[in-house]
Amino acid sequence: MKKWLMLCVALVACGTNNPVGATPDSATAAALARQTHAMATWNAIALKTTAAGPFSPPREARVMAIVSAAVFDAVNSITGQYGAYALHARVSSTLSVEAAVCGAAYTILMSQYPEQLAALDAARDSAIAQMPAGRARDEGFAAGQAVAMAIFAMRSRDHSADGGLYTGAGPGVWSPTPPAFLSPLEPAWGRVTPFLMDSGSQFRPAPPPAMESPTYVNDYLEIKDIGAANSSARSSMQTEVARFWVATAAQLWNQVARQVTVARHLEPSEAARVYLLLNLAGADATIAAWDAKFTYKQWRPVTAIRSTPTGSVTTPSDPTWLPLITTPPFPDYPAGHTTYGGAAEQVLSDILGATPEGLSIASPSLPGVTHTYQSVHQIADEVTNARVWGGVHWRTSATVGRELGRAIGKHAVSRAPRRSE
Repeated sequence: MKKWLMLCVALVACGTNNPVGATPDSATAAALARQTHAMATWNAIALKTTAAGPFSPPREARVMAIVSAAVFDAVNSITGQYGAYALHARVSSTLSVEAAVCGAAYTILMSQYPEQLAALDAARDSAIAQMPAGRARDEGFAAGQAVAMAIFAMRSRDHSADGGLYTGAGPGVWSPTPPAFLSPLEPAWGRVTPFLMDSGSQFRPAPPPAMESPTYVNDYLEIKDIGAANSSARSSMQTEVARFWVATAAQLWNQVARQVTVARHLEPSEAARVYLLLNLAGADATIAAWDAKFTYKQWRPVTAIRSTPTGSVTTPSDPTWLPLITTPPFPDYPAGHTTYGGAAEQVLSDILGATPEGLSIASPSLPGVTHTYQSVHQIADEVTNARVWGGVHWRTSATVGRELGRAIGKHAVSRAPRRSE
């Protein structure tokens, strides 16, 4: 494989090398199914890898986007069925798609999580061992590696390594929250180069409601009641939903992509496009959310409700108030979870339909619990409520985030690679 990696492949801006074929026979259909399963497997491996790394929803979303882009361009370099996201490699159409998926995903993940190299090597070796040995496998893996390295190089100057300082104080302004009072996470992430948007501020929402406005007062009273750790207004179902969505958006929404691509027996290029759009839109949604969060710097409910000086007849304070779930360490408006969710909702409903079959999600934050849904809109409804019921986001932050995400999702679909002529 090192020999083929040194030889590498010719990278070109676009192009195809084989036409879309006729309806596959049973043997071909089985091979296509294995390729789509390989994508689902490496998507799950990628999420397991990001979950084991340091907590950072923005960085997780970025990694998943880069993995998905590398896999998509590697697969379509072989199949030629879609235009490129970033590049096409000029390779033979006889190369192993499974090996290319493995090479692309493995290369990105090991570059981002070198501390997990042993586990990634084991996953790579296990995948390779299940493929027939030979030129198609070895060159396919090398092609995936080469595409991944090229895309990673493109992202090497995307400002994700930039630091940032946070300043802000006073009523309405975010400050570190209990119990750990952590410094803000990734305050400069809104300036990261997007994957499909022009800038992090392209879809920036209007400012959050003023503290004296009826909307703010309504949000305050709702979350103070139903979002409290000891709330008697919140049902057991609502408590479960809040805890279910503690897991990051990428961990939960990618399960939908895996289920539908496998259940529908999508061809590899089509399946790769689902992961591409979901994760590129999710990464851009996260950048946009962080742009707005650190522009408006709105405080979290726990700070507002515990701040006795801001208490009034309409917004009574409670210095002992705590939310059901731990407040993440960054400003409130808009909710990042629902911004990602809105993007996922829009992308998945546009390319798979609003009511794909067999929707279910299991949450790492609530082991043993699986939620089933009738539509992707129902999933987005649930996460919007979850952030309020958990006591960590104002209702307006959750709903504005969802609408922001949907705008980004529409933009992503409009920029999506199209089938080659």
